Amino acid sequence: MAKYKIEIDGDLCVGDGACCEEAPNTFVLDEDEVATVTDPEGDPPETILEAAKSCPTEAIIIYDAETGEKIWPE
Repeated sequence: MAKYKIEIDGDLCVGDGACCEEAPNTFVLDEDEVATVTDPEGDPPETILEAAKSCPTEAIIIYDAETGEKIWPE
C-alpha cells in the first residue's frame, strides 16, 4: 500500500518540472505542462516528499495514505 496519497492542484501548477526532476518515476508533465502522478509508489516516499517540497507554488499536496493526515504543505 502506498505511504502517501498525492494530489496536484492543477490551478496552482506552473509547469516548473522540479517535481519531475526530483521524482521522475512518480511525476510527469502532461501536454498542458501540468504535473500529474503516474505512479504514487514510483519513487521512495522520502523522494516524493522532497519533490513536493521542490514545487515553487506548493501545488503538490501530500497526505498520509493510512491516516489521511496532511503532510505537505504544512
